[in-house]
Amino acid sequence: QVQLVESGGGLVQAGGSLRLSCAASGRTSRSWRMAWFRQTPGKERVLVAGITWSDGRTVYADSVRGRFTISRDNAKNTVYLQMNDLKPEDTGIYSCASKGQSGGAYDARAYDLWGQGTQVTVSA
Repeated sequence: QVQLVESGGGLVQAGGSLRLSCAASGRTSRSWRMAWFRQTPGKERVLVAGITWSDGRTVYADSVRGRFTISRDNAKNTVYLQMNDLKPEDTGIYSCASKGQSGGAYDARAYDLWGQGTQVTVSA
């Protein structure tokens, strides 16, 4: 059974940085793309950034492009999200997710495996 375990969330002031990690364990061979989603109360999950295992192609939400960087370490089955110049609107629960090749990168419904989520809070 594949599991995704996130770490690295916390409280930071605006302008600060955080690095999230997502470690995948188990049979990960069916995973083609990994992504980070953010969810806030009363709203649906939205994609923050995604990356493919094979060639490292990335996608980003417009709101984070230039501030956030997603990367992966295939040897460690781990995906990272480096978040710089954080803003209060970046606050939310960040969840790591995995999908196969079908379905859109930005569509949360296309992802079939999710981590438990980690809270990121950015104070003004």
